[in-house]
Amino acid sequence: MSIATATRRIGRQRRLVTGLVITVVITVIAIIGPWLAPYGENEIVGKPFTMEGSWLGTDYLGQDVWSRVLAGGGSILVISVLATVLGMVLGIIIGVVAAYSGGWLDEAIMRLNDVALAFPQILLALLVLTAVDQPAAWMIVLLVGFSHAPRVARVARGMALGIVSRDFVHSAEALGESRLRVIVAEVLPNMNAPLLAEAGLRLTYSIGMVAGIGFLGFAANPGAADWGQMINENRLALLVLPWGVLAPVIVIGIFTVGTNLMADGIAQLARRGE
Repeated sequence: MSIATATRRIGRQRRLVTGLVITVVITVIAIIGPWLAPYGENEIVGKPFTMEGSWLGTDYLGQDVWSRVLAGGGSILVISVLATVLGMVLGIIIGVVAAYSGGWLDEAIMRLNDVALAFPQILLALLVLTAVDQPAAWMIVLLVGFSHAPRVARVARGMALGIVSRDFVHSAEALGESRLRVIVAEVLPNMNAPLLAEAGLRLTYSIGMVAGIGFLGFAANPGAADWGQMINENRLALLVLPWGVLAPVIVIGIFTVGTNLMADGIAQLARRGE
């Protein structure tokens, strides 16, 4: 398939294109936002909860809300992407190995996976985070990524079960190919589109979970601007000056809508076999 043909087919998927545009715009804002902000993220520009500073007013300390919104997306973006990648890699390995192995090993892996699925994601993260004085960014990445792995594993196993029994897999085995090569060269390439859709969905959940962790007071850097943490910091003055809460909520909402639309668009492409 040529690049031009692939581009035309993707262009016909309005959800995918719309989601991609939204996600790219928010990502660019999160990356270059600190350089566009009129004030520093911790700079006091006026009295708390007044319309001083720029057009969104000030927060609970008198810091400019707009500047903190522009500076607060980088941490959520990086942690969410890394956690999604980690969860996808672990889940795919677990699911494909279980499906390809079969028998008692498949049964043992999936029953352990069911036990992991029984724990609510956010509750498990909070249980660990409350045991440390100050959570580091890598710790949040691990917690969110590990919480995604069982769900990805179940999806990956379901897809792999329909592939490992096909003739081209048996042919590769008959030619003496190693199990690892069969998985990498024969099984995984036939799972690309559904796994991309699942990755978009996992990214959506990662964004919500990382923001939720920040809202509950477990941000990696309490002094830095963070969209989730901003909601918690300014919620008591929601009726006085709501922008300290509404601005990060709106940005997070738009970001999750964009990633959801991307996931839906990729899933539609996969169903149509394009």
